[in-house]
Amino acid sequence: VQLVESGGSLVQPGGSLRLSCVASGFLFSNYAINWFRQPPGKEREWAATISSVDDTTAYADSVKGRFTISRDNSKNTVYLQMNSLRPEDTAVYSCSARINRLDFWGQGTQVTVSS
Repeated sequence: VQLVESGGSLVQPGGSLRLSCVASGFLFSNYAINWFRQPPGKEREWAATISSVDDTTAYADSVKGRFTISRDNSKNTVYLQMNSLRPEDTAVYSCSARINRLDFWGQGTQVTVSS
């Protein structure tokens, strides 16, 4: 199982970024995928989830209305579109999948929101 994130960057407040998570080594379409983030000096926190069944989505209150999670099963990829970014969104963003009761994680991608 492998999850590889990309798309992190330095962006100004109010800007947008799209993160990607490319998966391999398992039947991608059968599993929900999550995005988590870890701000500097803080605990990792859940940001968003997209289901495998009907693409149902869920968001943390802190990102609801600004972030959108989506998936393309033909590309084994999950996206996180982030709009109206704030300095408090600065974090390492990681995707994860729970497979057979084991959690698998990518290496993360850094997002920095600063002027």
